[in-house]
Amino acid sequence: MKNVPPSVRETAFNCPHCGALAKQFWSRLYADHNAEKTPLPLLIDPDAQRDFKDIEDREEREELVALFAKLKTRRPFMQPDSKTLYGDEILHNVFASVCFNCKEVAVWVADKLVHPTMGTAPPPNPDLPADIRQDYEEASSILALSARGAAALIRLCIQKLCKYLGEGGKDINADIGELVKKGLDIRVQKALDAVRVIGNNAVHPGKIDLKDDRATAESLFRLLNIIAEKMISEPKHVDDIYACLPPGALKQIEDRDKGTKA
Repeated sequence: MKNVPPSVRETAFNCPHCGALAKQFWSRLYADHNAEKTPLPLLIDPDAQRDFKDIEDREEREELVALFAKLKTRRPFMQPDSKTLYGDEILHNVFASVCFNCKEVAVWVADKLVHPTMGTAPPPNPDLPADIRQDYEEASSILALSARGAAALIRLCIQKLCKYLGEGGKDINADIGELVKKGLDIRVQKALDAVRVIGNNAVHPGKIDLKDDRATAESLFRLLNIIAEKMISEPKHVDDIYACLPPGALKQIEDRDKGTKA
């Protein structure tokens, strides 16, 4: 799959939110100088509750409830303002890009992406479980600062992935051995062991020194994505297609397999 890193010089790139290679809609930003004359920026606590029952107009109440919910996320989003056409002034060198695929907003200062924070590694496989994907993204965010730290986090991803695949998740070497007994593809086994050994040396230095070896650390991200593709994505795609077969065909296959086993 083609990977186009996010850039202010592109109209389509891999979204820093959803990872999809998608068209991006660019916007200039405008400053409304505290139109309500409040002394501080409006910031809603994530745990705050408000139902706006005191607003009689149903449509207005629903709009306020929706706006309040978005404000609680503390994430950038687009909100039309009927009170003003453009606001007071153009906010120069600050831009927003909106992904066609997920509609999430990314914020840029000049040519630097400031939200969401994003590392330089390839995007994670979208089929990775959420907690593993979170560790992957954290590893990506520190890759430029600490290749050793990133490698250690990717090793943690492998540990969690082994548990996700039905193993203990405590001893990676033993887990890989059990997966091999169950017929693990030799190429996936090599990838798992590579991440296991390199990631372990990141925590307990041995013959592999990752202090200055960013290229080796970067390879671990690619290996983890390959492992996820083989162990999660490919079986998922096959199951999805198989489930679409007509019931009659599925029954014939079931009968055939019963006869084969007999």
